[in-house]
Amino acid sequence: MQIRTLLAGSALLALLAGCAAGPGGGPGGAAVEPDEERYQGTLPCRNCDGIDLDVLMRGDEQAAAAERTFELNASYRGHPQSPPDETYAGNWEVLSGTANEPDATVYELTPDGEGQIYYFLRLDPQTLELIDPERRRFQNSEMLQLKRQ
Repeated sequence: MQIRTLLAGSALLALLAGCAAGPGGGPGGAAVEPDEERYQGTLPCRNCDGIDLDVLMRGDEQAAAAERTFELNASYRGHPQSPPDETYAGNWEVLSGTANEPDATVYELTPDGEGQIYYFLRLDPQTLELIDPERRRFQNSEMLQLKRQ
């Protein structure tokens, strides 16, 4: 009986490991390519329960400007007016330094057409933080962080 239980447990473990390593590596089963980075987080909102941000950046810092693209999706949670989700696409640039950290890496995400320009400070390979256009950190900076998925 113990051998059967051990074999069944081993088979289940192998099945789960196979699912974890399968092709659907990103959220919702969407695969993230090697030259893509996805960051997600929830930002505070004055009139709602939070703004869910999902940022997908394609290309790398050494790629040509046209190859560095992004998609940003913003969803408002529990907003009294139920605004539609916002989606922006465009290109991103690498900026060097902030007011307090001259060696810091900052990403400037500029949407095609209309839309606000976003600035993110790269805290580490797993974390981006929304900063202001003057490249200064906000007081509640820990609430403005996106984590790599």
